[in-house]
Amino acid sequence: MTEFGGPEVLHLVDVPDEPLGAGEVRLRVAAATVNPTDTNARSGAYAEHDPVKQPPWVPGMDVAGTVVEVGEGVDHVAPGDSVMGIVIPSGAHGGYREDLVLPGDSVVLAPAGTDAVAASTLPMNGLTARLALDHLALQPGQVLAVTGAAGAFGGYVVQLAKADGLTVVADASESDEALVRDLGADVVVRRGDDVADRIRKHFAQGVDGLADGSVQDALVLPAVRDGGAVATVRGYRGDGSRDLRVFSTRVRRAAQDRAALDRLRQQAEDGVLTLRVAQTFPASEAAEAHRLLEGGGVRGRLVLTF
Repeated sequence: MTEFGGPEVLHLVDVPDEPLGAGEVRLRVAAATVNPTDTNARSGAYAEHDPVKQPPWVPGMDVAGTVVEVGEGVDHVAPGDSVMGIVIPSGAHGGYREDLVLPGDSVVLAPAGTDAVAASTLPMNGLTARLALDHLALQPGQVLAVTGAAGAFGGYVVQLAKADGLTVVADASESDEALVRDLGADVVVRRGDDVADRIRKHFAQGVDGLADGSVQDALVLPAVRDGGAVATVRGYRGDGSRDLRVFSTRVRRAAQDRAALDRLRQQAEDGVLTLRVAQTFPASEAAEAHRLLEGGGVRGRLVLTF
């Protein structure tokens, strides 16, 4: 973008190649995933937090492509490797660009047997889901509630939670119930403003933890037992009641956790995680991808291709 606004402000621009430093990796990006963070960035929601005040601003937080070159000290990937990576956008440094330089620890091999489009859907949402579960620190056999379970973050939370040995209760619309059950949820309740009551009907004492992917905030807190834990994704910190431990999950903190990113790669290869692509668009049609995402109801990720 060279200005903030609706999807129409997205357009192709030429930018210089980024310099490569020690510990960094240069990628030729083949696919970049479209996420709600991107539409928020496009509208200007994060403008005051970006130290780069001059346009263009390039959105995009996860990518996949091919390694072009590596800086001194990088030995876990090599030129020619198919990789995926997480991006912390700033100014012209964002995922929606062909030439991209990332910290080496933000890049790992793509899951074997996947193409760049599928691989690009994993880094940001996968790491956010993993970080949320790490914050909650539940033990095998405890109960986790997940809202927004049909979405990218929520779907990964369900699958990772089951791999961690947790019991999962998740919300879903009637049309999404089969999908959420296929992801591994033990109990599925209908989504809506009364979801906390629906969860309590199955777990009368309340659940041990909550991953609030659909940003229901205070509406869903009653589903959690006294002293339980909550992971949120948009900065909500709870209402101070019932000794709930509330964690704001910010993936930027895990953007260079290469071990966690590589573990996600392995879990995708092992079939623990399902990489879901809804639709692809040439990068020149990014505006249409943003319109579709903001229209709601997308299941799986929208991906821009270069």
